[in-house]
Amino acid sequence: MPKTSARLLAILSLLQTRRDWSGGDLAARLNVSARTVRRDVDRLRELGYPITTFKGPDGGYRLDAGSQMPPLLFDDDQAVALAVALQTATASGAGIGDAAARALTTVRQVMPARLRHRIDALQVTAVERSAIPAGPRVDIGVLTALGAVVHAREVLRFDYAAASPPEADDDGAPAPPRRAEPHHLVTWGGRWYLVAWDLDREDWRTFRADRITPRTPTGPRFTPRELPGGDVAAFVAGRFRGSGSGGSGDWLCRGEVILGLPAAAVSPYIRDAVVEALGPDRCRLVLGSWSWVGLAADVGRFDADIEVVGPAELKAAFAHLARRYADAAEA
Repeated sequence: MPKTSARLLAILSLLQTRRDWSGGDLAARLNVSARTVRRDVDRLRELGYPITTFKGPDGGYRLDAGSQMPPLLFDDDQAVALAVALQTATASGAGIGDAAARALTTVRQVMPARLRHRIDALQVTAVERSAIPAGPRVDIGVLTALGAVVHAREVLRFDYAAASPPEADDDGAPAPPRRAEPHHLVTWGGRWYLVAWDLDREDWRTFRADRITPRTPTGPRFTPRELPGGDVAAFVAGRFRGSGSGGSGDWLCRGEVILGLPAAAVSPYIRDAVVEALGPDRCRLVLGSWSWVGLAADVGRFDADIEVVGPAELKAAFAHLARRYADAAEA
C-alpha cells in the first residue's frame, strides 16, 4: 500500500485527469479500500482542495474549481511538457510570448528542485520556418473571444479586414458586419484561422484571425453543421491546397516524373507524395502543388535528371522555367 502522502498526490493527479471518479475506481487504481479513499479525501479537503461528492450507484468524487485553489500538481512528464509548451509558445502566432515567459517563471518557482533542474536543462528556442514569413500576431483577446463563440455555438458578428484596402464606396457607408457560425479555431503555417460557415455566402470559409474584429453582442445560438469530410485538419489542409469547398484535400495540380535518384534519397524530402523505386538509381515521383510552375520548381530542387511522364501542363511549366532561368543566366 502506498504511503499516505503518496496516495494523496495520486488521488489529486487522478482527479485532475477527468471530472468524475467513483470511489470504487479510485480504490482499485490505488490498491486500497474504499474506506481508505474516503479518509484520504477528507484529508485533502482539510488542506483546502474543493473535492465534492456526487451520488450514484457507486458514488464518487470530483475536483471542483475554486477561487482559492491550492497549487496544481504535475507529475514529472507533465511538468516537462508544460515547460516545452511555454518555451515554444512564441512560434504559435498568438501574442502571448511575454505571458508565456512569466507563466514559466511562476510554474518553475513552485516546482521541487529535481523538476527545476530538468526544466533548466531543457532550454528550447522556437525558430519559425524561414520559408513561411512571420505573420502578424493575433491579440490574445481576439483568440479568447473566438474560442468563446466556438464553445458557446453562437453566431459571430465581426468586421473583416481585406488583404488590400478596398476602394471606398460612393456613399462612404461602412461595410456591414460579417456573420458566420464558428466551427473551429486552428493554426496553420504560423497563423491562426477560424473555420466557419459564412451565413451571407452560404459556404464554408477560413478567416484569418488577425483580420477579425469581433462585434458585440454575438448572434443567436445555432446547431453545428457537419464539416465536409468530418475532419477539420483534412478540411483545412485541402483549403490551403486549393481543392475548393469540397474539402477533399487534393492538390489543384498533380503530376508524375521520373528522377535519376534512388527512392531512399528522395522520400525523406517529400511530403504528401508517392515515391516508387524503379531501380537502384531511379524512382517515380507523383506529387501535387498549387500551380504547374510551382510543381515544376518543387521537382527541380533535386539535383538529378528529370523525365516528365505527364501531364502536358507540367511539361509546359518546365519549359517556362527553363526560359526564365536561361534569361536570368544571361542577364
